[in-house]
Amino acid sequence: SDIIAGRVALQDFKGFVACGGFSYGDVLGAGEGWAKSILFNSRARDEFEAFFQRDDTFALGVCNGCQMMSNLHDIIPGAELWPRFKRNVSEQFEARFVMVEIQQSPSLFFDGMAWSRMPITVAHGEGKVEFSSGQSENTAALVTVRFVNNHGKITEQYPYNPNGSLQGITGLTTPDGRFNVLMPHPERVWRTAQLSWAP
Repeated sequence: SDIIAGRVALQDFKGFVACGGFSYGDVLGAGEGWAKSILFNSRARDEFEAFFQRDDTFALGVCNGCQMMSNLHDIIPGAELWPRFKRNVSEQFEARFVMVEIQQSPSLFFDGMAWSRMPITVAHGEGKVEFSSGQSENTAALVTVRFVNNHGKITEQYPYNPNGSLQGITGLTTPDGRFNVLMPHPERVWRTAQLSWAP
């Protein structure tokens, strides 16, 4: 709203995080509505498009912010193959710990973390990746995070995969690693005391 009203300009920022936790409303499709408020407002669209076109910027979208950024894929360089995030296969809100594995990718957020497995919190009703025809075959190098089961194997099986996403996909980046979307909530798991085990 600050950008739409002209109180803030993205030219003054190098990075942003589009937060989760029902940002832009406690309703289904909130992330898509958030994206439309940008795409259908000329000032906001111009601000975001210019931000994404710069070579000194970065961004992370988490949960609703993930949905928002995935719906901005047309104005984010390198995000053309990103999926949309749709209703969980379970048809319910899923809120709990799951295990993920960090993939080898160009993401600046996951640099040096490839093949790490860790617990993370999910809290979403719409986290299932949905690709357009032929997209999924070309996205492997952009995948940053996948759900894994208790044996550390990538899974589509519930409850290890809380939303039924293809190949356990739950995070993606762009080829230059600067723009990232992530469905789980890393900001909710940051204290060692929350973990059952730590090195």
